Amino acid sequence: MKHPFPKKEKEFAERVIRVNRITRVVKGGRRLRFRATVAIGDHKGRIGLGVAKANEVADAVAKAVAQAKKNLIKVPIVNDTIPHQIIGKFNAASILMKPAAQGTGVIAGGAVRDILEISGIKNIVSKTIGTTNKINCAKATLVGLSQLRSKEDIAAARGIKLGKSTGNQPIKEELAPKEVKTEAKEKKTDKKTAKPKPKTGKKKAEKKTKPIDKKKR
Repeated sequence: MKHPFPKKEKEFAERVIRVNRITRVVKGGRRLRFRATVAIGDHKGRIGLGVAKANEVADAVAKAVAQAKKNLIKVPIVNDTIPHQIIGKFNAASILMKPAAQGTGVIAGGAVRDILEISGIKNIVSKTIGTTNKINCAKATLVGLSQLRSKEDIAAARGIKLGKSTGNQPIKEELAPKEVKTEAKEKKTDKKTAKPKPKTGKKKAEKKTKPIDKKKR
């Protein structure tokens, strides 16, 4: 028998990047808690990251998901990859990301791979430079993705309209084909009717020779 109230599909996919056990020293001893780092994404360009603490792991994950939903960013995706190369930096972590061709896949590891996969990017090449701390790498990846700009965003910021045919060149005012032909004909007729210019080369100055005295001594 089917359930009368079917479960709703989740809007975001969740990836638990790391769960740490932390302790706080107080007067009576040590208090044990858990810290969860969770990334969420909808595989369509929206992604967020949250870090939260709680006494139980499940509570920490739930709090991190709620925090991640407040910090969502939109990533421009062009042909299942990023529009251009970018380096994201956070503290000692640097993540280099490059666009890749179809069929390359997600070449990344650790927290970077989790974030890129749930963001909807299918082809990308990345390299972790510096520290390999998961939280710092995850935040550096988000910083890099938030700095990406599509050609439409750049054109709008510069006040340029993109051409319809190519899509990546600004529109230029072009002459009609008839006007172009008439201009070409006029140029040809001007060349034919133009008279050759007379040569105005300077004659070489003749050397003046002194007369030789033929007087006998």
